[in-house]
Amino acid sequence: MTAPRPAVFLDRDGTINVDTVHVSRADSVRLIPGVAGAIARLNAAGVPVIVISNQSGIGRGLFTMELYHEVRQRIAEMLAVDGAHVDGVYICPHSPDVSPACDCRKPRTVLHQQAAAEHGLDLARSWYVGDRLRDILPAKSLGGHGILVPRDTTPGADVVAAKDGFALSTSLASAVDRILAALPLSTPARGS
Repeated sequence: MTAPRPAVFLDRDGTINVDTVHVSRADSVRLIPGVAGAIARLNAAGVPVIVISNQSGIGRGLFTMELYHEVRQRIAEMLAVDGAHVDGVYICPHSPDVSPACDCRKPRTVLHQQAAAEHGLDLARSWYVGDRLRDILPAKSLGGHGILVPRDTTPGADVVAAKDGFALSTSLASAVDRILAALPLSTPARGS
């Protein structure tokens, strides 16, 4: 049996693609410059890339699961142009306004744990990257390392809070530089 591997957990909106608030149309998806190349570098190094995304627009009735899947497919197609892919995608479709609160909305870690079980991942050696504090907070409870990549839409309070125990990067490419420098020189592919 293969030992669990570290992974990179990425947020979607604001980290991979431009966050236009409830991204719900495939024809409006725009990747953030440099993201596909950064993900391709993780792929080439054998590091699993897992997307964990809160998609509360579904629970709020702002768009359907079908529209979500169209956006997801479009992002996959755009990444593939530069030879990049993600190894798994997990979403919380619930509204944060419902009570009781669901167990899967970030910063909760149910989706991370599910991904770890399905992909053989070591959560304590993984990296958690996003544009909001909730994207990187799982590193506190699961172990691992959090990197905030602030955007114009990142609340200032998130940036201030991230300075206590997390790293900040100016882009996903610079975050990947840090991750690859910290990982062993070769990460064996799953099953080797």
